[in-house]
Formats: sequence, structure tokens, C-alpha cells
Amino acid sequence: MRRPAARLLVLAPLALALLAGAAQAGDIAPHERRSGSTFMAPETQAMQADDTGNPGMLWVLQGAGLWEQKAGASGRSCADCHGSAASLRGVAARYPAFDAASGKPIDLSGRIRQCRSERQGATPWPRESDEQLALTTFVAHQSRGLPITPPAEPRLDPYRETGRQLFTSRMGQLDLSCANCHDDNWNQRLAGSAVTQAHPTGYPLYRLEWQGIGSLQRRLRNCMIGVRAEPFAAGSEEFIALELYLMQRAAGMSMETPGVRP
Repeated sequence: MRRPAARLLVLAPLALALLAGAAQAGDIAPHERRSGSTFMAPETQAMQADDTGNPGMLWVLQGAGLWEQKAGASGRSCADCHGSAASLRGVAARYPAFDAASGKPIDLSGRIRQCRSERQGATPWPRESDEQLALTTFVAHQSRGLPITPPAEPRLDPYRETGRQLFTSRMGQLDLSCANCHDDNWNQRLAGSAVTQAHPTGYPLYRLEWQGIGSLQRRLRNCMIGVRAEPFAAGSEEFIALELYLMQRAAGMSMETPGVRP
């Protein structure tokens, strides 16, 4: 815990200086939207583009095995219900989606956990467990190259608006919002790192800093810790609302899972 805390002490004055000099640009124009991969060094871009060198593909392969693995009281696998992986193409590009049972949005990881519990009769894996990330990455990978297509579901609109408010609201001891960095200063640098536009096109993705794969919620949690705010709970309505808004903001952009980032 000491190393992240020390790092925050370095980032805090830089973040405040960045904000002080910011021109409040507001939402990013559609023609200016850029994937986070375009901000990376050529070596990292090449790593993502090469399936034999992309470390996230290890989780895709693990997820392919879990797709076929029978589990729980039902003794059934994902494949027993859904068939081949081809049936998954386009699924991840449409999440979060409306869940009729709960009357609330559900993200892709939540849907997988729900299926494991209700359809297979098995104990759901923790959200950031290796197995959960592997199966989620495998499912999301099937939509690589397809445009993000948020569902045109009016019942999701209040949650999308909540996500927008969370994205634009200042929080934490540094009194910064997501938009301060990712809308107003996306063409700047912070502590030597590029400030991207925060489009969730590659999740779950492999981060060199993590030396492993992680979810969008893990990244959002890191950002909240970075501004010294109390992170939302994993799987919370707040995180899912944020994801809803971010996917709407990235509508039409291509899915890249598994992405690779610094």
C-alpha cells in the first residue's frame, strides 16, 4: 500500500496544475474520438495487434476452455446452452443491457455471474478472479472489430444519465472529475503518461502495470483512488451506470478486446 500512496503524492500537484490550466472543452466531438490504443507507444500497439504476442490472449484461451467446462448442479457448460463461440459475436458490444428480472442494467461480467448461478447452479466467481476475467474476455473477444452498439432501451436512460453525472462530477480530495482529464485534457500528459479519452473499447484488457488482465471497473477504481475518492463497490449500480455512459460515449467505435495498455 505504500507505493500507490507515494505515487499519489507525486500525481496530486501535477493533476491540480493540469486542471488549473485547462480549457473547458466539454464533450469530445465525434470526429475527434480516438481509442486509447492510438496514444500508446508503437511497441505496445504492435503487442496488441499481434495475437501471438498479446498477453491478453492467454485469458481468451483460458476462457475458451471454461466455455466448454460443465459446472454446477445442472452439469451443463456455457456451450451446452449457447453453442459455439460464433453465437457470441456482437454480444459484448451491446452491454451493459437491461435486465428484466431486476429492472436494472447489468454488465457483461454480471450476466456471466448470473448465468453461472441461475442456469448452471454453480457458485459465481468473484469479479476480478482469473476465471471470471477469462470467460468475460473470451466472450468480449468474439466482438472484436465490431462497433459498440449501446441498446436503444428507454429504461436504461436514467442510468445513463446517472453515469454522465458521475463522469462530470468532481470527487475526492483532489476535487477532480473524470471529464476534467478525459474530456478537457485528453491531448495532454500526466506524469509522463498520455491522458486518453477513456473509451472502454478494449476491456477486459491487459495492463503492463498490472502484469495481468483487468476489468473496466478495476480501472475506474484506480482512477477514483488516484483522485483520493472512496471507490464504489465492485458490481455497484454506480460503476455499471458509469460503464453505460462510457459505452454510449464510445458508440460506433470498434471493440478491441483484449486490449493492451501501459
